[in-house]
Amino acid sequence: MSTEAVTSGSPYESRYGFVRARRTGDRVDVAGTAPIPPPGEPVAPDAYGQMMRCGEIALAAMGELGATAADVVRTRMFICDAADADDIGRAHQAVFGHHPPVATMVVVAALLDPAWKVEIEVEAVTGS
Repeated sequence: MSTEAVTSGSPYESRYGFVRARRTGDRVDVAGTAPIPPPGEPVAPDAYGQMMRCGEIALAAMGELGATAADVVRTRMFICDAADADDIGRAHQAVFGHHPPVATMVVVAALLDPAWKVEIEVEAVTGS
């Protein structure tokens, strides 16, 4: 079975040896995606904005591999503060709500960058 991969330009991809997303057959998996801003811009200060940025990065990588938000079957959200759950959930709904996937939200002690409030993983199936 052939595979295809894309990167997003995150400095962590080359540093830690991973790709943003990989397609294997009809399956597209997106690695943990943090709210890394475009060059020269700051990290969004709020949880909603950060989740929207995570979704933007994930969907762009999926798009390069022929998948869309409608193909998403599972998301995992890792958050640092349970008080941000509603804002992150509202942004998740804005990104994926037209075709709601199964989803998990887990509160963790910390993410790699202390400014990050959320990181997501995404799984999609495009059909054959």
